[in-house]
Amino acid sequence: MSQLYRKAYYNGSATELSQLPEDSGYEVAFAGRSNAGKSSAINCITGISALARTSKTPGRTQMINFFSFDDQRALVDLPGYGYAKVPEKMKLKWQHTLAQYLETRQCLRGMMLMMDIRHPLKPFDIQMLTWANQADLPVHILLTKSDKLKKGAGKQSLLSVRNELQKLSLKASVQLFSSLNKSGKEEAIQKLDDWFEVTDDAIPPTVD
Repeated sequence: MSQLYRKAYYNGSATELSQLPEDSGYEVAFAGRSNAGKSSAINCITGISALARTSKTPGRTQMINFFSFDDQRALVDLPGYGYAKVPEKMKLKWQHTLAQYLETRQCLRGMMLMMDIRHPLKPFDIQMLTWANQADLPVHILLTKSDKLKKGAGKQSLLSVRNELQKLSLKASVQLFSSLNKSGKEEAIQKLDDWFEVTDDAIPPTVD
């Protein structure tokens, strides 16, 4: 496993597109409904337990948060959507900002889309997939909380999501994922490595 992700550190937030850092290098966005386990997935993948805040109150993340690994690569934690108890006007503003970000950000290499395996492909998930597909942005879906289902049921859900995507003519790769038991972590990291163009040579050794 690449040591790159363990180097993650918080590198600022933005509420407006004008506040985003310079559009260069490599970014991968993490998106999902507010109760899909996005923060837990970020913490699991990086191995840093308190990097992204987890909350029992969905919708707390209302900004675009940047977690950098080096001066070229960053993970972008997008605002949770579709569940938060916020005014409708604010929800619409979030949606507009997210759509603009996905469609205009040149350094964006891909999007990890978190969905609770028990409640996949809700309307906002489909909206995010549609925006990403329109922007020709690769999407990899993590069916989170897969530990909540038995193995056979998990595989059936995975197959069902793949079939539904095909019916909707939406492009995305899909996998099972659990932050609790870390299943699917290596597969998710391999996808990130591809997007970030990570090679062993590209990562400087850690000096203790």
